[in-house]
Amino acid sequence: MSASAGAPGRRTRPSRRPDWAGRNYTLLTAAAIVTNLGSQGALIASAFAVLQMGGDGGDVGLVAAARTVPLVLFLLVGGALADRLPRHRVMVAANALNCVSQGTFALLVLVGEPHLWQMMLLSALGGTGHAFFSPASEGMLLSSVSGEQAGRAFALYRMAMHGAGIGGAALGGALIAVFGPGWVLAVDAAAFLVAACLRAFLDVSHIPVRKPGGGMISDLREGWREFTGRSWLWSIVVQFAVVNAVVVAAEAVYGPLVAEEELGGAGPWGLALAAFGAGTVAGALVMMRWRPRRLLLAGTLCVFPLALPPAALAVPLPVLPLAAVLFLTGASIEVFGVSWMTALHQEIPEDKLSRVAAYDWLGSIGMVPVATALTGPAEEAFGRDAALWGCSALVVLLTAAVLTVPDVRRLSRRTTKVTESPILPAPPTPTPSPSPSADAEGTVGRTG
Repeated sequence: MSASAGAPGRRTRPSRRPDWAGRNYTLLTAAAIVTNLGSQGALIASAFAVLQMGGDGGDVGLVAAARTVPLVLFLLVGGALADRLPRHRVMVAANALNCVSQGTFALLVLVGEPHLWQMMLLSALGGTGHAFFSPASEGMLLSSVSGEQAGRAFALYRMAMHGAGIGGAALGGALIAVFGPGWVLAVDAAAFLVAACLRAFLDVSHIPVRKPGGGMISDLREGWREFTGRSWLWSIVVQFAVVNAVVVAAEAVYGPLVAEEELGGAGPWGLALAAFGAGTVAGALVMMRWRPRRLLLAGTLCVFPLALPPAALAVPLPVLPLAAVLFLTGASIEVFGVSWMTALHQEIPEDKLSRVAAYDWLGSIGMVPVATALTGPAEEAFGRDAALWGCSALVVLLTAAVLTVPDVRRLSRRTTKVTESPILPAPPTPTPSPSPSADAEGTVGRTG
């Protein structure tokens, strides 16, 4: 206790943060705001950098694919590593790699004429950093809050992240118009540097050190058993493997085509997408106050509106009704997102959070490149309208199928967190015997 705290007549200044917003949570939220402000603008800037150097739409797609491929390949390794090493060190290293790759990209754009292979290589390095960062980040966030206010904490975090993303996209577009894409990429590199500095101060003393023994393959198998042993977990990840793929394909490929032919071009389409972003913020605000008892039932019911945007594009709806549909979709999916994070937080043991998050991420993005590649053949075979209606039908059918899983309907909110996995066998109780196994078990409570 400090002298000032114990001195009579002195008042301790009350904290402006709520009890559930601890130091780690605050640092993570601040760093997420910084990186999203930079990254959303950089996504636009990288595309314009390719076009500025004489590339075409196919080249833009190659640079984007170069980022996605290593992201898919290294996610599971990143999850296993994040559960083995201190998570904040993995996050800082990944941010440093992103800083270097984006800084080099910016330098090439500003002072020279980068070749396509150089831009693809740098994009691939960025995707590699993201693959190691994402499982570590999710595990760190899930371990940074506790108690019955966890849902509120996740909602605020997501609201801050989405709000920064909206602002970053708007700011990035303006900066590209005035200064060019190179400077926006440089800003993104600086944002990664600032975020790495913030994340370096995260405290991981509450996370037990992993017991010795086992290698990377053993870690991945353990994470797989944790993942497949819960029907609510793997069924929803399988659902979203397809749902994310068809929704992204509809909005990223068919959406701009419909906008160009039916809605008046990029401006109206940008307005509709901005409405989706505003909807995510509104959904997070709702989840700041609403605490559904049956987490996954409420969240899964809110997945059904994802069928609306492809249907609206198939009609197609005018711009304002389309924007309203996307706003509703953004709000609904945010209800699912907060409910999902709360379920992971309360059900997955601390030492397996990042591996489970890696399987979740892999399921969520693994089918997206396949779906986007099939949009052209599907349009030629069935027509664009039929392909869009097919996307809507898949969302409805898969979501209805997930609701037949008993654990999805029954899993309820609790205030206590799982500390030992009900899937994997519990570790043996240590004995006074000075055997090697007892020593190994005794390391569980140490801090890293």
